[in-house]
Amino acid sequence: MTASAVSNNMKVSTDYTAQEIIVVAGAKVLEDKKIVFVGTGLPMVASLLAKLTNAPGLIPVFEAGAVGPPLKRGLPLSVGDSKTFTGASYVKGLNAAFELTQRGFADFGFIGGAEVDMFGNLNSTMIGDFPAGYQKPKVRLPGSGGASDMAASCERTILIVPHDKKKFNAKLNYITSPGHLDGSPNARYNAGMQGKGPYRLISTKGIFDFEEKSKRMRILFTFPGETIESIQAATGFELLISPNVSEFPAPTEEEVRMIREDIDPTGVFVKRIAK
Repeated sequence: MTASAVSNNMKVSTDYTAQEIIVVAGAKVLEDKKIVFVGTGLPMVASLLAKLTNAPGLIPVFEAGAVGPPLKRGLPLSVGDSKTFTGASYVKGLNAAFELTQRGFADFGFIGGAEVDMFGNLNSTMIGDFPAGYQKPKVRLPGSGGASDMAASCERTILIVPHDKKKFNAKLNYITSPGHLDGSPNARYNAGMQGKGPYRLISTKGIFDFEEKSKRMRILFTFPGETIESIQAATGFELLISPNVSEFPAPTEEEVRMIREDIDPTGVFVKRIAK
């Protein structure tokens, strides 16, 4: 993905939310004619936007067993929504969907989390002292669902995490979905995992990749209004900086309109700001 200049006939929006730029960035990270295992929430919105724009040949897979639905019936509300099955190329079940990833047929896994570390490990289980506080945590999060399996088996994963110091931590409260583990050479392979692990992370402040040798999180694109300094200040560990950092373009008016009117008009996943 490149953050190329916006076409002259596409006006840049000055009215967009943090969630909307995440969705646009997620859509542009996805590649045409690739298979993406889609998690619940913003990954669904981004995948549908990608199919309507830059990746019409994208093949979505959903945990409940649907492979390749055209999503012409609109945004699914869950991975088991009937919209994920309508027009699908293949429908069987949860085991078959995950078998597909384990056989190496999922180019991307697209998942979210509440907390992330510098190696792309995700927590979506609990906030509190582990293991003593597991039964009575400070905060009980939604849990893994299929995210851990996706993170362990998909060829590459794309992560979404809101950006602040409480969420970008040097040490996680709990590892739900494995990233590059401790960043050591062959860590994933030695743990019995397949795939290359985290590929991109999209936050409310920018887009990050993971440096090839150290596997540490690295700033790739800043979102409008953010700088390397402001992103680092909101991060609980030291970020690496790509030699080619650039600013990701703001969403266009048409992209924002599509999210609000065509994809998620009732604001199920992309919340509206009260005016």
